[in-house]
Amino acid sequence: MMMEDRLIALLYFGSINAVLFVLMGIDKYRAKKKLWRIPEKTLLSFGILGGGLGGILGMVLFHHKIRVTKFKVIYLLGLVLMLGMLYFLFDRPIFR
Repeated sequence: MMMEDRLIALLYFGSINAVLFVLMGIDKYRAKKKLWRIPEKTLLSFGILGGGLGGILGMVLFHHKIRVTKFKVIYLLGLVLMLGMLYFLFDRPIFR
């Protein structure tokens, strides 16, 4: 059972971080072109649900939302959440 939990967690966090990273890139592109933007609520939601690493990487690599404090805070909290969950799952032996 523990192995499945670990796999699910890795797939979840990998996916949510990848999606948020891509969304940050799309939103930056759309901002430059003055097109319809991805709502901040969407970006922040993905961040707090564990996508903080993808959000932080998107901020840095795309130079997007760098000055907005709420994004820094939410993405950092999402990163801490992800790291805490992974530590909880991977700090214990698989077989007992």
